Amino acid sequence: MQRRRPRRLAGWAGGLLVRLVVLAMLLPAATAAAQPAPAAPGPLPQRELVIATRNTPPFSMKAASGEWEGISIDLWRRVAQGLGLRFRFVEYDTVQAVIEAVARGEVDAAAAALTVTAARRQIMDFTQPFFATGLGVAVARDNGATAWLPVFRTFLSLSFLQGVLILLGIVLSVGILIWLFERRQNPPYGGRALQGFIAGAWWSAVAMTQAGAAQDGPRSLPGRILAVIWMVASVVTIAVFIAGITSTLTTQRLQGLVRNAADLRTLRVGAVEGSSTIDFLKSQRIAHDGVNRLDLGLRALREGRVDAFVYDRPLMGWTIQQDFPELDLLPITLDSQNYAIALPPENSIRVALDVALLETLRSEWWQQTRFRYLGRDTAP
Repeated sequence: MQRRRPRRLAGWAGGLLVRLVVLAMLLPAATAAAQPAPAAPGPLPQRELVIATRNTPPFSMKAASGEWEGISIDLWRRVAQGLGLRFRFVEYDTVQAVIEAVARGEVDAAAAALTVTAARRQIMDFTQPFFATGLGVAVARDNGATAWLPVFRTFLSLSFLQGVLILLGIVLSVGILIWLFERRQNPPYGGRALQGFIAGAWWSAVAMTQAGAAQDGPRSLPGRILAVIWMVASVVTIAVFIAGITSTLTTQRLQGLVRNAADLRTLRVGAVEGSSTIDFLKSQRIAHDGVNRLDLGLRALREGRVDAFVYDRPLMGWTIQQDFPELDLLPITLDSQNYAIALPPENSIRVALDVALLETLRSEWWQQTRFRYLGRDTAP
């Protein structure tokens, strides 16, 4: 009986080992089968596709020949030709009209300057983004009183007030020490404490600013030593203070009226209705006047009916360069935006378009296309 037990135990252990080996071999296959398979490209339509677009240079615009061109248009042509798709362009007047046409399925895609937003994503589909940028701010070129508004704002800022208070504190501290050293030997500093303190503070201020010959200078040895130290130190103090103020004022003039979104709350702001700019301004609680087209908004800015205009940076930069040279595009970027090709909610071509887009965006052709329309200053 004792010999049979080890044999039974050995047989049971061997069977268990075999089961474990088999389970280990089958587990990866079972795990792979449980994972969802990646979406496969659907069948590409054989009919002619209808592609919505609108005039938004440099992404989509009509050439003199009547043919559409631009960054988005050229990219769509490249991708569609690679997939063997037939298509034709249909022009819409406003971005809202393009969005509604895509959302209702009246068109098969939209190639223009459409940014991906949460609100739009709820009613339509998008391909992989092909261009990243942000909102730009345009203002009228500095002139008259408007050019000095940033300077006045600097003088009213908390940092400027702090600098003045620190400088005033140093002057008063030196004045108190001069009064304490001179009150028993120098008549102007004697008498009542307030009178002596005022005399010391006045001498300290005159010596620092070198506004004139400092009268009733110190006579005691400690007072004269302090006076020499203060007159030398005050030259450095004033130089540093003036240099700091000059640098700040120069920076404010260069930056202009707007440095960030908060500065827009004090200005009359314009924006294109139906664009993603409106969503951003509302989220920042910035009051704004809406216009139907970018050129109308820039015209209002030029005529002084608004103080700043906010819109997609590359679109506004192109339009200002072409038609509004008297306006300036500030060197700041608000928010962040991704441009993509818009598709109806239920479509069968997004996966195929994404694959073709990802291959195209890594090509030398895409780098040359961006450079041709935007030059070297392009977003990644």
